[in-house]
Parts: sequence; C-alpha cells; structure tokens
Amino acid sequence: MNLKSLSLAALLAFAAISGIDTYGREFGPDGTFQFAQRDTCELFLDIYEPAAGSSTTWKGHEKPTIIFMFGGGFISGERDTPYYRKWFEAMTKNGYRVVSIDYRLGLKGAKKVGIAQVNLLDKAIHIAVEDLFSATVFLIDNAETLGINPDNIVISGSSAGAISVLQAEYELCNSTPCTEVLPEGFRYAGIISFSGAILSREWNLDFDMEPSPVLLLHGTEDNLVTYKQIKFFNIGFYGSSKIAERFAAKGYEYNIIRFMDHGHEVAGSMYETLRYQLCFLQENVMERTGRTVDALIDDPAIPSGEGVSQSRKELYGGE
Repeated sequence: MNLKSLSLAALLAFAAISGIDTYGREFGPDGTFQFAQRDTCELFLDIYEPAAGSSTTWKGHEKPTIIFMFGGGFISGERDTPYYRKWFEAMTKNGYRVVSIDYRLGLKGAKKVGIAQVNLLDKAIHIAVEDLFSATVFLIDNAETLGINPDNIVISGSSAGAISVLQAEYELCNSTPCTEVLPEGFRYAGIISFSGAILSREWNLDFDMEPSPVLLLHGTEDNLVTYKQIKFFNIGFYGSSKIAERFAAKGYEYNIIRFMDHGHEVAGSMYETLRYQLCFLQENVMERTGRTVDALIDDPAIPSGEGVSQSRKELYGGE
C-alpha cells in the first residue's frame, strides 16, 4: 500500500489492526494512520470500514464517510475512547465508514474557561478546526487508496468536537484564511453536531455562503455548551437553538432535534439518537431532499440520572 502521507509506523499499525474481524477479536479500527506532525505531537486517525455484508448505498446513492471528533471540553478526550465504539460499530453495521481523528487539546490544564476567557477558547477551537482540515486533506490526498469519495464526507462531533465541526463549516462558508489548506471549492456533504455551538467575533451569526445540510442535536437545559446563545459586546457563542433560528430566517436547510429537559448528556448519546442521524444522512445528505426538521422531543432513550453519571465515567474516567 502506497499512501502519499503514510508513515512506516502507521503502515505497520494498519497491518497489525486490519485482521481484527478475521481473528474474532473485539470491534476495533481497520486502519490507523498519521495525518499530521505538529510541534507538540503527532496526530493520528482511525478508520472503521463498513461491516461485512452491510449495504454501502441507499436508494442508489453512495453512503458518505463520516469524520468524528471526540468531546472533552478541549481539555481531555481521545479518538479511541471505548465509550464511542458502540456508536462506531452501529454506523459501520449500517454501511458507513467512520474516521475518528485526533486533535490538539488547546485548553489542556486550564482551570476555568468561559466567555471571559474568550481568547483561550477561540484559540482552542481554531487549532481543533485546523487539525480537522488537516485530516480532511489527508483523506482527500489518499482517497483512491482508501476508497473514499472526497465529495462525500460528513463531519460530526460531540461537545468540543461538535463545536469544532460547526465552527469548521462557519469558517468554510465565510472563506476565512484557515480554510485555504482545503482544495478550492471543497465542501463537506453534511454536518452532525451533538451539543455544539459556533463562536463569532463579528457581532452576529452571518454566512456568506449557504451551509451544507446540518443536523443539530441538543438538550434544552444544557448548561455546559449553551443551547441558546451567550453574547458579550461583539462576541457571540451561538448554540443550536440560535443557529436554527438564524438558518430559518435565511431559508437555509437544517434539522434540529431539541431534547426536552435534557442537559449536556445529549453530547454523549450518539448511539441512542442513531435513528435521527440515519434519517438525516439518507434524506438530507444522500437524497438531497432539502427537508427542514425542527422537533422538540421527549426521548426516554437519552441517559438521565445514574445513566448520566455512568456515561461520564466511561468517557472521562470520573464524575
């Protein structure tokens, strides 16, 4: 295998991991690749191929590759946290390729981060976006070998990862300098945000180009990543509800699932909300129906109470 950006170590990792299903070991990635070298670290991505026997098309349309960015408040988190595996496996069984990526943790070691520390938050978000774009370029450069269609890539993320993918689309729509690493005219096929938001220093949430189809999943009582908005002079941190309001005003296509009386646990409920994601991918991304959905949902499948505490332990190793 000859990948443009593939290191010898990554090639060996691919050879070691690619036989997981054959030898009956637990679910894991089919390949691990280094996609970037930073001053402070090397960045890797894991590829989970569609499960054997699954359908990789929907009504004649090719199913997209889905890039995933983990959560952790830009302080902690890992691309291969075991908690995410159940969702990865469910997506592959539904015929989707999942690519879980590293990104630099710009707030690692920070004690407190809020709107008053906006410069720190801004920097953390933008280095995560930079790493997402680098991973995207790697997939595009090696698309033929990896079997990936560069025009059919969806980005998704949980919490900090959700902020990062929404911010990436915002930067793309406004052609900011950080997007120049991507091929001219490149667009993602869709965005899935599990409790995300967008940071803007431009007084308002404006888009020079219409965004790609977006699915927003958010708890109405989220106190960690705002469901509505936080504004401070010209700075705005816009949550899913405000993003949907802005899209509606502009006539943009979007889906928002508002989980009534739920908090930030929605960020880690990728598996429990699978049916909403599959519907969005089928109708908005593949069939391009242009449908808009704005739904307030009371869903008992979302963890609450002890379930939330257990989810935190599995994600971060503590309360």
